[in-house]
Amino acid sequence: MTPSDNHSPSTHGTTPGSSIPYDRFLDCVHCGLCTAACPTYVETGNENDGPRGRIYLMRAVVDGRTELTPAIRHHLDLCLDCRSCETACPSGVQYGRLLEPFRVEMQKLPVPQSSGPAKSSEDDWFQRWVLFGLFPYRDRMKWALMPARWMQKLGLDRLAQKCGLTKLLPKKLQRMQEQLPRLRKAEPALPEFLPAKGERRARVGLFLGCVADAMFRHVHWATARVLQENGCDVVIPSAQACCGAIHYHNGASGPAVDLMETNAGAFSDPSLDAIIVNVAGCGSMLKDYGHIAEELHGHHSENPAVKRSANFSHRVRDVQEFLAALGPVKPEGRIEAVVAYQDACHLQHAQKIRQQPRDLLKLIPGVSLRNINEPELCCGAAGSYNLTQPEMADRLGQRKVNALLEVSPDLIVSANAGCSLQIQTHLQRKNSSVPVLHPMELLDLSYRKVSLKDYLAGRS
Repeated sequence: MTPSDNHSPSTHGTTPGSSIPYDRFLDCVHCGLCTAACPTYVETGNENDGPRGRIYLMRAVVDGRTELTPAIRHHLDLCLDCRSCETACPSGVQYGRLLEPFRVEMQKLPVPQSSGPAKSSEDDWFQRWVLFGLFPYRDRMKWALMPARWMQKLGLDRLAQKCGLTKLLPKKLQRMQEQLPRLRKAEPALPEFLPAKGERRARVGLFLGCVADAMFRHVHWATARVLQENGCDVVIPSAQACCGAIHYHNGASGPAVDLMETNAGAFSDPSLDAIIVNVAGCGSMLKDYGHIAEELHGHHSENPAVKRSANFSHRVRDVQEFLAALGPVKPEGRIEAVVAYQDACHLQHAQKIRQQPRDLLKLIPGVSLRNINEPELCCGAAGSYNLTQPEMADRLGQRKVNALLEVSPDLIVSANAGCSLQIQTHLQRKNSSVPVLHPMELLDLSYRKVSLKDYLAGRS
């Protein structure tokens, strides 16, 4: 059987991957240069846990040469979707645009009871009520974190751990509790508009997200202040929602489409020069809205939903990408610190942004930036991966933290909320007190000439 240039040879609508243009599979020439950059292959040495092997497995399912067995599902589920293989690939394979739609279609099919274990009731409960019912909603997250703040303030969280009470929780909730950082005092919500300082150079929208706003609102405030210092009017639409990555990457395309439509509408103001995002994972998803809409609605540019999504995506910029292009105002406040910068996968691989964050950090007087080993490897956070694949996530988290601590930093800087949580968890396991900050926090401190020592003391 010879496949066409553009479509899968499978015509069976229930075959996962049948909607993917078949030439994307053919882009892979199986050279294997991606394997050394793949975190799961580096850890397991199993060909099926590398990009080349996973592409072969997906193509075999599409071709009808094999069934979608639980073993194949496992190899595909173990992928972090970090896109490191795309950076390493000399042939331009669009791995993310193979894996993500394949997973969406794969999740719609039940796991055969006769051929392996079905999803556990805990997995069903966790996905329905936590992944989909809690995380994507800022207000729900805010209320859910209030008891945790009080428990931390009163020391009841540590008491519960010492007494073993946390072991009574379901395993995934145990991991959530373990990965919860020391929560700062809740900051007020950002207003819908913040004016530029000095000469106005741009008018931008600021994307807040869900978990990021609930747990890292201080980073949003820092980002807004940095944008103001650089002459930007900052618009924060109240109608915006979660980016949809939680749903889309877990196979729930319907809710993801609804969130895409919500955000496209919220940021429809034509006067915005850019839509700014400070979370790497959200930024990658937002920039892919146009492509995702094509996958879900069909490759028809005249479709209004596809047009809206594409117009939205074309205006999305990571804050560091935007500032580098705008020409940043040089900060003057000194921050004497050795800084280890952690490249978030969805920044360096999916968005191809590596140098801009480094250039911005180097502008800060006193900052000494250190390179780390294996910067291309994922830390193991990968959205909800550290909850759904705990063993591999822990192996990668330990590996990343070891690499970061090798350079003896005063600070670790990361531009992704999930990475920050993962790194803080593994630093705590090593009894390390090295703080983890977002690049915008450092820039904000330098612009405001606030002491790093005072800032860190105020976080506790």
